[in-house]
Amino acid sequence: MKSSFFTLCFSLVGAWAVAQYNPEKPDLCQGRFYTEEQAVKVHEDLAKKYTDKKSWEKHATLVRQGILEGSELNKLKLKKPSNITIHSKKEFNGYSVENVSFQSLEGIYVTGNLYRPLVQSKKMAGILCPHGHGQDPRLKEYTQQRCATLARMGAVVFAYDMIGMGDSKQCDHKIPKAVKLQLANSIAALDFLLDLPNIDKDRIGMTGESGGGTQTFLLTAIDQRIKVSVPVVMVSGYFFGGCVCESGMPVHKRPTHQTTNVEIAALAAPRPMILISDGGDWTNNTPKQEYPFINRIYGFYGAEKQLENVHLPNEKHDYGISKRLAAYDFLAKHLKLDINKVMVNGKVDESANTVLSPSDLQVFDDKHPLPANALMGNEAVMKLLN
Repeated sequence: MKSSFFTLCFSLVGAWAVAQYNPEKPDLCQGRFYTEEQAVKVHEDLAKKYTDKKSWEKHATLVRQGILEGSELNKLKLKKPSNITIHSKKEFNGYSVENVSFQSLEGIYVTGNLYRPLVQSKKMAGILCPHGHGQDPRLKEYTQQRCATLARMGAVVFAYDMIGMGDSKQCDHKIPKAVKLQLANSIAALDFLLDLPNIDKDRIGMTGESGGGTQTFLLTAIDQRIKVSVPVVMVSGYFFGGCVCESGMPVHKRPTHQTTNVEIAALAAPRPMILISDGGDWTNNTPKQEYPFINRIYGFYGAEKQLENVHLPNEKHDYGISKRLAAYDFLAKHLKLDINKVMVNGKVDESANTVLSPSDLQVFDDKHPLPANALMGNEAVMKLLN
């Protein structure tokens, strides 16, 4: 196949995502694995496998187990986060920001920032905010704006690094078992969030863009503790993720079945989910393909109103302001957040947020060094994962 057929620009991160059909690893679905036309036929065939709630849930169990086995999560002995450090609290207009690290696996540390409302209630919603690919996206303005605004609305928000980015520099991003490590880190991040004071376990959301969208729908698929899912610019019938952290392990092809990211996203049913899509990437067909496919599954539960799609045909691949506005509305509705706290003249106003420098958000520094037991280097991390 010609490489130009597979090449698609990530306008968000300024990189190139290239389809990665690998004849040496035929058990993987990577990159632009199908043509758009092939994806239509694939999903027509998949839809024939289930016609009601019972038949869907039987298939869903197979897909969910395939994620656990394909990512090798079923082989990990996951424990609660340990060696938790929260430091450098900074207070702003209605919210605070703190720098966080904790151990997810022996010698592996999750790093991120914790945004909390200054005025806290006895029961607060919690939101996980993974990010997409790029140069340390946790530190970028668009991530800070999202987290600060949600905190001002009354949520406790945890934004955390992909491996190999931000403060998470114990190994490279593209290690062979990145899917396994990032899923383990996401589970630990959820445990951390749920164990914070005054968190309402029935009001837990998750939202990320691009590769963070993949993390969002994967964790939602395998962990019922995520109650509201907002994957942004990622759910596609023909594109399976351009990075090994998304599709570098056999979570789609199993001895028993072959699935797609659309089916995996549908494992959220009947929990609230919004697909935020645009015309400038692989989510270009969402209103006519991915959304109707998933909505049919929501219909098995009588929950069609729990699924939404906001499509921005003239936009590209990012988590820009219009996409954030769609997420704010949806999360406010389903997590019972007070969006009026961030409104000025009837519109969400992010200008009250303070955009911090990377050094302000840095987790590890002279006063708070990387713990002595941290594994360093790809070989050491892969030995643990193996």
